[in-house]
Parts: sequence; C-alpha cells; structure tokens
Amino acid sequence: MKRLILMRHAKSDWSQDLDDHDRPLNARGQSSAQALGQWLRDTGHLPDQILCSSAARTQETCALLQLENALQPEPELYLAAPHDMLRILHGAQGDRVLMLGHNPGIAMLAEHLVETAPEHARFRDYPTGATLVVAFNIADWKDTKPGTGRALDFVVPRELA
Repeated sequence: MKRLILMRHAKSDWSQDLDDHDRPLNARGQSSAQALGQWLRDTGHLPDQILCSSAARTQETCALLQLENALQPEPELYLAAPHDMLRILHGAQGDRVLMLGHNPGIAMLAEHLVETAPEHARFRDYPTGATLVVAFNIADWKDTKPGTGRALDFVVPRELA
C-alpha cells in the first residue's frame, strides 16, 4: 500500500515585482502552511519522502510544514503538467510521499488519480494549500495508474483555522 499526499503550495505574495519562480508566501500563506503541517501530524498523514517544486513558494510551504524529512527539490515539478508529475511520482522511493506543486497541474493530477473524487466543494478548483491524501494498492510507485487511488482525506487551509 502506498499513500500520496498531493499538496498545492500555500498563498503567495504578489506585492513584490519578482519572477514567478521567486515569489514567496504572504502572511496568510505562511500561517496556512503551518496549519497544514499540524494537520498532517494530527491526522498521522506523515510522509517519508518529499518531492517539491523548486519554486520559492513551494520550498517555503514545505519548510513551514515543519516535517522531519529531507526535502528533495524537483525542478521539473515547477508548473508541471499532470503527466510529468506522474512520471516523477513513478520514481519515488517512499511509502508515503508528499508531492508539493502548482495549479493547474496538481488539481488535474488529483482528479486523474482518484477512483472517486472526495465530496468537497473545493476539490475541483484545488485552492492554495489544498491537500489530498490518496491510497494506492500497489507495491511500487511505477505501478500507479489513473483512476485507481482511493481518496482518504482532503482539506483546505481555511478549514483549519
């Protein structure tokens, strides 16, 4: 059994004139990332491997989760399409993998992987900080197939306040 924690980065700061890749989180995003980290600990959805986009906002989200895992920056996850994200996931080594990325790719991948979408009003638009936990009955990530994941949990940061 494998578990994927599919998280969109927290709310970013548009107030500075920075390249998209270099945009940090805003104050709300920082608070949301901390709340998501606490939620992961409280629910026991702790990853043993982290695959994270190289963008500043995903790296900062990951750091604020305060997990004990070593971060693996994945430059190819920056604004990746769902098929690229799935290819990267196929190379994962952990049993519980956190993949931290961007929309629209992450929302499309989430919808693509689950057999049945969670009954949540925000699942389809996958707002910042949205997090899906999905289980796969496989022994190796390379066997991950569309429509075979069982959604275990879905949360958005506003529900954690």
